[in-house]
Amino acid sequence: MKVAITKSSLYQILLILCVTIPNFREYEIVFGIWIIAIFFTLRKTYGRAVIKYMLPFIVILILATIVGILHDYKIYSMIRDFTYLLKPILGLLLGYQLFRNSETNHFNKLIYAGVVLSIGHLLTIAIGILFFGIRSMIDLRYFAGYFSDYEVCILILLLFHKKFEINIPKKRLYLFILIVGMSSFLYLARTHFILFGLLILALKGYFIFSKKNIIIMSSFILFFSISFAVLSAFNPRRDAKGIEALLYKIKNSPNEAFKTKVDIHDWKDLNDNYRSHENIVTIRQVSNDGIGAVLFGKGIGSTVDLKTEIWLQSSLMRYIPILHSSFMTVFLKTGLLGILFLFVSMRVFFVNKKSKKPMIRNINFILVGMGVYLIVSNWVSLGLYFATDSKSIFIGFLLAYRLYLEKNQNEPEIVSE
Repeated sequence: MKVAITKSSLYQILLILCVTIPNFREYEIVFGIWIIAIFFTLRKTYGRAVIKYMLPFIVILILATIVGILHDYKIYSMIRDFTYLLKPILGLLLGYQLFRNSETNHFNKLIYAGVVLSIGHLLTIAIGILFFGIRSMIDLRYFAGYFSDYEVCILILLLFHKKFEINIPKKRLYLFILIVGMSSFLYLARTHFILFGLLILALKGYFIFSKKNIIIMSSFILFFSISFAVLSAFNPRRDAKGIEALLYKIKNSPNEAFKTKVDIHDWKDLNDNYRSHENIVTIRQVSNDGIGAVLFGKGIGSTVDLKTEIWLQSSLMRYIPILHSSFMTVFLKTGLLGILFLFVSMRVFFVNKKSKKPMIRNINFILVGMGVYLIVSNWVSLGLYFATDSKSIFIGFLLAYRLYLEKNQNEPEIVSE
């Protein structure tokens, strides 16, 4: 029997593969699959929007490469860093190319990929609990994955399905919400809650500057400030398990990323505030190399000396090329100039053309929410550079869909917001 694979089916398979493969945590495989997928989905033309979104990352990559060539780094180290700094560009390009103008129910392709990803995560959790006896939050996240912003984005699409004209039978819709919602929650990632809240606020239009929205946002800030004070008073234990362990991590969040002094000889202090330790040593070591390094970084191939061996990525490491923070990673590779372009990459999320079309407005709202989130994500979890996340594909897909709507609905462009 002859089985024919349509172009639409091929694109769906490629999207599922590109979204799920990062969860295997082998960036070499991710890079190879993404490159192959880009090759098979090349377009003849590209809109200015996606080029504008990629441009800051392209500048960062070129600058880091030029600076790296001026140093005597190992070729392997330079190639490794080059591929890592290329990741946001590949993701945006992939999402853009995997969008097909000829299809209907455009968001369904993203949703089905997210559901497959969520099912895989839930099965991994079940295997960990049933066959490996995993009971603690730390062991569960190490075994099944630390976070997946892509799944949170899909959950938002499902919850706001009417806004995005998503045509899925009601029973299947509710099942998808249950699967993706459970999976997103069981990552037990603080950033998931932040992204979820920000996207809801964005879709409600609360990031539009107005007196009413200022009052609403101030109320939210006050509510979370009081909640954090209550949590601090509750004082969850450091060695707790389950939800209490998550509450401890939430309580420790301000120190974890912003502490200015960490005792590397106190393993508890180092473990709880490791991100701060990375930031401290990176700023110190780049600054010690002079004004040139501060302005232009140390290039691809450079590393940071943690001053002690730390268990990272299943092995003890002292010299690391990529840090938890995009800001610090870009500062290491490209200095303050690279940081400037990283801020530009976030700014472009907020500059969108006004539209009378609800779908375009809702896509713009999601992009604004993602922009706000990336301010946080770039500081604590590498933003679009994170090796095991696919939100750049989601963003690239949104850009392609918005461009399609602008071109095919006879809508004139209005003044920018």
